[in-house]
Amino acid sequence: MSDRGTTRPPALAQPFRPPSAGLAALYLALLVLGAVTGVAGALVQPGWFPGGLLLALAAEAGLCLGAARAVGRRGAAVAPAAGWALVVVLLTTSRPEGDFFFAAGSGSYLFLLGGIAVAVMCATLAPVRRPGDDAVRRGA
Repeated sequence: MSDRGTTRPPALAQPFRPPSAGLAALYLALLVLGAVTGVAGALVQPGWFPGGLLLALAAEAGLCLGAARAVGRRGAAVAPAAGWALVVVLLTTSRPEGDFFFAAGSGSYLFLLGGIAVAVMCATLAPVRRPGDDAVRRGA
C-alpha cells in the first residue's frame, strides 16, 4: 500500500524565497572583491610571466572556492567570478585614444580564458546546499 498523502512535497515544489538582506550584502561584497582581484590579476599577470599568470589565476580560484566553502552555497562562488569577469571584460575594451590595457599576447589570452575556466570549475566544485538536508546520511 502506498501512503502518498503523508509525504512531503519535493524540494523543487517548495516556493522560492528571496535571499535575506545580509546574504545579498555578502554577495555584493564578494562581487566587489572579485572585481578587485580581477584588476590586481590584470596588473600582475604580464609582469612575471608565467609566474604572474599563475598567481593571478590562483588568487581567483582561492577567492571563489574560499567564499563558497565559507558560505556553503554556490552563489558565493559565482559572485566573485562575476565581478572578476565584469572587470576583466571592461579592461579589454579599447579607449577612444587607442589605448588598451591588455597586450595582444598569449599571456593575456591565457589570463582571460584561464580565468573563465577557473570560474566555471570553482562554481561547479562549490558545495551545494540541499533543501531539507539533515545530518543523516541517506542511502547508506
